[in-house]
Formats: sequence, C-alpha cells, structure tokens
Amino acid sequence: MSVETIEKRSTVRKHAPRYRVLLHNDDFNSMEHVVQTLMQTVASITQPQAVNIMMEAHVSGMALVITCAQEHAEFYCETLKNHGLTSTIEPDE
Repeated sequence: MSVETIEKRSTVRKHAPRYRVLLHNDDFNSMEHVVQTLMQTVASITQPQAVNIMMEAHVSGMALVITCAQEHAEFYCETLKNHGLTSTIEPDE
C-alpha cells in the first residue's frame, strides 16, 4: 500500500469547539445563593470551587465557571440565568 492510499483513508477528527461559561458579578444575589446555584447547576463543581468562582466574579466582575461543548455551555448559562444570575458564554479561543 502506498503512503497516498493510507492518507486518504484516515480522517482528521476535529474536536467540537469549546465554550466558556462566564458568571458576571451582580449586586442582587447573596454569596450563598450564588455558591448553591453553581453547585446545583454544574454537578462537577465542589463547594470550595463554587466559592472561588463566586469570589472571583465578586472581585473581578466576571469569572470562568466551566469550559465545555457549546450545547452544555448554553444549558449551564440558561440554568444560571433561570436562578437569577448573570451569565454569558463565549468561544474558548
């Protein structure tokens, strides 16, 4: 088999583009509500991680919640919004 034949058979798998779910600071929600909502929305987030995300948003104005596939990112963002938090998604460059 020639090299050419092998190359034609292999396909390059592209990874699905990943998206960042961002939490924005607000002056309405209690810190406890934000921490609880983060843990309920993204099952993999531990309490210490949720506290760190909440504090980063509080201090910096915005924090990264999770980076994941677009469908998941949209779901997490909508769920956070449904709990009264301000969230957006953006492509992970």
